[in-house]
Amino acid sequence: MVQVREFKPGEMDAMDVLRLALTSKVYGAAIETPVSETPSLSARLGNRVLLKREDLQPIFSFKLRGAYNKMAQLTPEERARGVICASAGNHAQGVAFAAERLGVRSVIVMPATTPEIKVSACRARGAEVVLFGDSFSDAEARAFELQRERGLTFVHPYDDPLVLAGQGTVALELLRQLEVDGPLTVFVPVGGGGLIAGVAGVLKALRPDIRVVGVEPDDSDAMFQSLQAGERVRLDTVGIFVDGVAVKQVGAFTFDLTRRYVDDWVRVNTDEVCAAIKDVFDDTRAVMEPAGALAVAGLKKYVAERGVQGETLVGLTCGANVNFDRLRHVAERAEVGEQREAILAVTIPERPGAYREFIEALGARSITEFNYRFAPREQARIFVGVQLARPGQRAELVAGLVELGYAVTDLTEDELAKVHVRHMVGGRAPEATDERVYSFTFPERPGALLEFLTHLHGRWNISLFHYRNHGSAHGRVLAGLQVPLGDEAAFAAFLAGVGYPAVDMTANPAYRLFLT
Repeated sequence: MVQVREFKPGEMDAMDVLRLALTSKVYGAAIETPVSETPSLSARLGNRVLLKREDLQPIFSFKLRGAYNKMAQLTPEERARGVICASAGNHAQGVAFAAERLGVRSVIVMPATTPEIKVSACRARGAEVVLFGDSFSDAEARAFELQRERGLTFVHPYDDPLVLAGQGTVALELLRQLEVDGPLTVFVPVGGGGLIAGVAGVLKALRPDIRVVGVEPDDSDAMFQSLQAGERVRLDTVGIFVDGVAVKQVGAFTFDLTRRYVDDWVRVNTDEVCAAIKDVFDDTRAVMEPAGALAVAGLKKYVAERGVQGETLVGLTCGANVNFDRLRHVAERAEVGEQREAILAVTIPERPGAYREFIEALGARSITEFNYRFAPREQARIFVGVQLARPGQRAELVAGLVELGYAVTDLTEDELAKVHVRHMVGGRAPEATDERVYSFTFPERPGALLEFLTHLHGRWNISLFHYRNHGSAHGRVLAGLQVPLGDEAAFAAFLAGVGYPAVDMTANPAYRLFLT
């Protein structure tokens, strides 16, 4: 058993981190992960962009390194009693995996809101899972209670010298794997700070010329705020999208090491993280969890803000434990994060034919979303998404529509609009008499929506409309049209000649409950 010096916060330096990393025991469970090239992203950014693929660990996260290193160095007495941790995700899986490999009893305390995929993964490793409270703080408090009651050893997710040194083995591998001439910058996702403290400590001990940049979400930036304040601060709230790094307070060890050895910081928003998930997928066909793509999002923003060109940039992709149903939200936001989609509220005249005029005003641009509901007034407001060819085109689009006389509100940066309002436009409209609702299917290509509206000839007022481009070969529109009595034959002829499959949805219960 290697005797490990007992450190106190503030006592460790880069050489201490290096020594602990060099004597770490991680490969009884973890693997040496590869470094991947990113041809598409590199070409677009004008730099050589590499990914250190910690998402390829057995638990799809770097957390296994620190957990195993801590647990492999327990005394025989501590092993016999077992370990406990509080975690809502990857650290929990790391502890459960390490405990199974070492034959140690493990108790994992998780918030009751933890996704089932993570709960099941821990139980599959033989861990006792205790679900308690609605937040990490609730779970952590319960874990400390159980630790005292049962005499277990607490395995901290980040604020422990052996844990952060285990994470520092990522940097040891990186230095062996890279042959770089010229500047090198490493981007590290930051939550509680264990990964960046370990990585920065090792890198600065061996290669002080390598720049280390920390990346945090702009709504979960406990480390950045602590550094600004000169002391650890506790956030009142944290964002929930990048949940893998959503901590209210960073560690004492990690704060001190990060303060001394990290060169720069970048904070990113949800849309930028979603765009980074897509970037990683495009180059690797791997799907990152939001925290897993955080470093790539920061790398992209760093290049854009500082004009970096011709350098080698490394992003640590730290995890891939993502629930499949979250991908819908990621896909919804990625184009906005890449500045390839504008979300607008536009006022148009409430009269037949106004739709078509507006679509013509957009010209050759592809429409990604179009929401509208009839109301008995002179003007109508529509919620529209428009594909952009390049960043900066959004302002030109808005200015062009305003010049044509449309009242436009740019909602592209409005979180409420993107999360909620886009799906709630309209509601019940008792004034929409003689309404018939049909689902239409048409080939998904530029101009198809305009062709569809052209077929209406302005004869029947459109009282409901929903369309969303999902990148498939065919698009679907749900449309309500006001067809007065006596127009049935003409309307049937229209349906027969429109050229698109149409299904009558007027009797659909969801429509009748929510939209009539």
